[in-house]
Amino acid sequence: MSTTQLAATAPAARSRLALLALLAGGIAIGGSPIFVRLSEVGPMATAFWRVALALVPLTLYFRSVDQRQTVRPEGVRDAAMLALPGLFLAADLVAWHASIHVTTVANATLLANLAPVFVTAIGWLFLGARITPTFLLGLAVAMTGIVVLKGGFSGLSAGDRGGDALAALAALFYAGYMLCVARLRSRFDTLRVMLWSTASAAICLLPVALLTESQLFPVTAYGWSMLIGLALISHAGGQVAISYALAYLPTSFSALTLLLQPVVAALLGVVVLGEGIGLTQAIGGVIVLCGILYARRG
Repeated sequence: MSTTQLAATAPAARSRLALLALLAGGIAIGGSPIFVRLSEVGPMATAFWRVALALVPLTLYFRSVDQRQTVRPEGVRDAAMLALPGLFLAADLVAWHASIHVTTVANATLLANLAPVFVTAIGWLFLGARITPTFLLGLAVAMTGIVVLKGGFSGLSAGDRGGDALAALAALFYAGYMLCVARLRSRFDTLRVMLWSTASAAICLLPVALLTESQLFPVTAYGWSMLIGLALISHAGGQVAISYALAYLPTSFSALTLLLQPVVAALLGVVVLGEGIGLTQAIGGVIVLCGILYARRG
């Protein structure tokens, strides 16, 4: 194989690996509603432990890796930029968990998954991203699949407007998180970005949990296992995989692929919680997958 062929093959291999990482991250995060639902502590305390416990493996792994070849933050500006995704993530978790208690679960889930729409719009309006008609059609198909998965528009009319607004705000915050991480990954390595953003989110969520929850600590080993699973699988695993992928894939497509989360959550609801899944939900899941595959072409 010639040098030119090798040079062309390397980016393609990285792109395929990044796509696999993105899919794995979406699946890992898709399990987070199950952990949240089974948690023994309240939603804000659960959000805090999600990031606080994830700091342990992230810190240990960060210390075990040779950092001499990586870029380090220089000055207050770099530190602020590395902490910014954590602020967006903390705001996303607070708004998302609060919306579940105000509006219907269907509305909260659907509106919180508007992040790909916000990422695409912000990228096109402010960051000069080129959006193809193929991608927009795939996005529309995938969002239609989410609506079908959640029971159609008739099931969404029962929600509370304030709760719906909180869920949409959560999507906007998550879009900000993804855009910040994508920008940082052009300069800093995955571990450094995740460590800073996770620590920042934990610092922001601790006072919220202390002020709003009557119980911060689980009382049983089962309760701790749910929090540890949420921290290790959904955050340390899922978010690290997504952060890696954002260095090699367009942010708009990465956000779109994360629409796999409600599909995964629905499947896990059947397996773990014994919830039923109807024909409409199955059709919605298939539509989401078709939309993502079609958007990939664009």
